[in-house]
Amino acid sequence: MNDILSDAPIALRINGVAIDDDAVAAEAAHHGDAPDPFDAARRALAVRELLRQRAVSLALLDEGAPLDDAAVDALLERELTHVPEPDRADCERYYVQYPAHFRRNDIVYASHVLFAVTDRVPLAPLRQRAESALADVVAAPDTFEAVARASSNCPSAQVGGSLGQLLRGDTVPEFEAALFDTDGLGVLPKLVNTRFGFHIVRIERRVPGDAVPFDEAAAQIAAYLSERVRQRAMRQYVAILAGGARVEGVEFDGANGPLVQ
Repeated sequence: MNDILSDAPIALRINGVAIDDDAVAAEAAHHGDAPDPFDAARRALAVRELLRQRAVSLALLDEGAPLDDAAVDALLERELTHVPEPDRADCERYYVQYPAHFRRNDIVYASHVLFAVTDRVPLAPLRQRAESALADVVAAPDTFEAVARASSNCPSAQVGGSLGQLLRGDTVPEFEAALFDTDGLGVLPKLVNTRFGFHIVRIERRVPGDAVPFDEAAAQIAAYLSERVRQRAMRQYVAILAGGARVEGVEFDGANGPLVQ
């Protein structure tokens, strides 16, 4: 009996405040592309509760009030006061390091096999089916079209998964990144996860476009680097909050150094 009970998930509590299973299940629906949607949901809800309690302690939010965007913004503005902004040298280094990110009019000819996420299909078995099909296609690339016709949930299945000619902006961002942020051809070695499901992707041909000049890309790079540093600071901040709290039912990595300054 004890062995059976030991496999049950630990109730999620932050400083004694319980987060019920219904809330976790509802949140998990927003994390369908995570390896474990329920673990991701528990972590996300724990973070929100840590932030809510901190906002209450600083009189930025009334006790018992739900955390809203305004309270989060006020909290982070007060607490994350030394997040550095990237300078021109930082932006130039990023531009040189990732030239594929700064091109325009690139064309990719690609095909895919879509294993669509729906309310009726459990996520874990769906991922397993997609992983198994990917392994088969990688082992025998000539079977790609047959697998697409038999298994894909996209209308392109009728033409062996072909998506034809694609430009940046033609697909959702996560699919676009898989197509354009690498230089390879053939079947991609990993599944591409999007809001629609799991994709096996094959890139048949690339037609290079033009490089975007640095001065034209600089503002975009600065915004990206600034957000990346802010996200890192946020993760460290949450780890610090978790380290000072009584957290049950989810684990947080410790802050790996002082808060970004």
